Amino acid sequence: MAEKLKIKLSIADRVYPLTIDPSQEEGLRKAAKNIEQLAKKFEQNYAVRDKQDVLAMCALQFASKIEQKSIDKQEDTTEVTKRLKALEHIVESKLSSI
Repeated sequence: MAEKLKIKLSIADRVYPLTIDPSQEEGLRKAAKNIEQLAKKFEQNYAVRDKQDVLAMCALQFASKIEQKSIDKQEDTTEVTKRLKALEHIVESKLSSI
């Protein structure tokens, strides 16, 4: 069993102590950094009342990116399936004429 790692991440002026697998550290630190950068951007560009509003906007931004990627992937899959069926039809028509 891998040894757990204790780290502290700072998000929106709060420190969050976490116990994690060492393999998660880089991803969590990058995620916290991305949240901090986006929060600063929102605070600079928009009239925000408090940190909760900023964090809600960050959550919405990140969640919408994930959802959009899922939508895009589904559209890509649909297009690939359509093209494969067209190719299959061409191959079948050529084989049936032999």
